[in-house]
Amino acid sequence: MGLTTPESVGKLQRAPRAKAKESPEMRFYSLYDKIYRRGILWFAYRIQRKNNGGPGVDGVTFEQIQQYGVGKWLGELAEELRNRRYSPSPVKRQWIEKSSGGERPLGIPTIRDRVVQTAAVLVLQPIFEADFHPQQHGYRPAHSAKDAVKEVHRLLTEGYTEVVDADLSGYFDSIPHQELMKSVARRVSDGSVLELIKTWLEMPVEETDEDGNTHRSTRARDERRGTPQGASISPLLANIYMRRFMVAWEVMGVAEALKAHIVNYADDFVICCRDAAEEAMEAMRTLMQRLGLTVNERKTCLCSVPEESVRFLGYRIGECYSPKTGRRYIGTEPRKKRVKGLFRDISEQTSAKHTTMERAEMVEKLNAKLRGWANYFSLGPVYKAYRKIDAHVRKRLRQWLGRKHKEHGWAPCRWTDDMLYGTLGLIRLTDIRRNFS
Repeated sequence: MGLTTPESVGKLQRAPRAKAKESPEMRFYSLYDKIYRRGILWFAYRIQRKNNGGPGVDGVTFEQIQQYGVGKWLGELAEELRNRRYSPSPVKRQWIEKSSGGERPLGIPTIRDRVVQTAAVLVLQPIFEADFHPQQHGYRPAHSAKDAVKEVHRLLTEGYTEVVDADLSGYFDSIPHQELMKSVARRVSDGSVLELIKTWLEMPVEETDEDGNTHRSTRARDERRGTPQGASISPLLANIYMRRFMVAWEVMGVAEALKAHIVNYADDFVICCRDAAEEAMEAMRTLMQRLGLTVNERKTCLCSVPEESVRFLGYRIGECYSPKTGRRYIGTEPRKKRVKGLFRDISEQTSAKHTTMERAEMVEKLNAKLRGWANYFSLGPVYKAYRKIDAHVRKRLRQWLGRKHKEHGWAPCRWTDDMLYGTLGLIRLTDIRRNFS
């Protein structure tokens, strides 16, 4: 469940949102002092506390802040901001495995920096919300990845079946600072806020190797490009810069001339066309080059529905088949890759190394994972995928219970479906599916 925005914060956000919507050319001058207001910083802290991320390079955890006193800690942070003594720390870099293989870098700013950046987002987001394109769905209030998937599905069913499935090479790492700051300054004239954003863009990255040696990179500052991965401010800045592409697409007349519509979520986007996908791809390449961004040619392709399918945000969108009626239609369903990824997660969760866990805790963790997966993958004919997942979960949980209680095999006679779903409280995805509208 998300946090409810306090009335004091909501009131502070409503005025600039209304002004920005009324006046597309309006610039905002007095914003910096709002970032360190008590209500804003408190709510920013609560957001980050709920996210419960790990410590940054300073090693400070939420538990330590709680022991020190949140009010005292936030008061000192507000004083640093008020007196212009605040300076961000380096970002800690960690590497996490990608589902497709290999690793990708994850940046972890300190909790202190995450709180200040979140406070800045609370102040700035309402202003830029008035400018964002309706088909920018990433990291925005009242927008979601499922909204983007639904929009692509709608366009396909309305005849926009020639699709540019686009991919950018390291979008977050490639955004040019100078052009990005111009986009921010189009609405923000407060020099202190602009300087604050600039310091975040140039934060060095700190990494510890296997031998315990610390290395620091200033690549972002040296090359003057990229937003810090993992930083709370990065999604907003990425949306601000992507807006340039979305607006140019329409202002230059490409959307109307080619009957080509963009649907965007963060750094993912597709272009749905009537019949001019190749021309749309070339127009996209030209605009991205002007924006200083690089198209990943290996992953960017054209596809024609229903002969082919669009793969977008974990879904396959294309021709589906109804076994009951024999009807073929354009629908959405979870990609097999995502189902297999959940299989791997369930198998790891129920591996032998977790047999010391209590049964109730194991079922609780499995249920949380299943609910989260089903909450997102709930569009279209998902029953077949849910049935496979249910079978895999039953098998793995029985194996885990057998190992925990030193029984042979899966012990299916003892651990019946009634025991798993009734006594232990395991959720069944196919039961959830029956409750969908």
